[in-house]
Amino acid sequence: MSKWTQLTDEERLKEVVKSALVEVLEERKDLVREVIEEALEDAALARAIEEGDRTGIVNREEILRTLDGNH
Repeated sequence: MSKWTQLTDEERLKEVVKSALVEVLEERKDLVREVIEEALEDAALARAIEEGDRTGIVNREEILRTLDGNH
C-alpha cells in the first residue's frame, strides 16, 4: 500500500466517522442530552464529595434536625 493510498484511506475513514457522529448527534438528541446530564451529575457529585472531605463531621441528630427544619 502506497503512502498516498494509506492517506486517502485515512481521510475517507475520518469523513465516515465524522458523518456518523453528526448523524447520531442530529438524530439522537436524547442520547446527547443523557450523556451531558450524566456528566453534570458526576461533576456535582465529585464536588460534593470534595466539599464533604473539607468539612467537619456532623452527628446524626444534627442532620435530622436540619432536615426537619429545627436547626
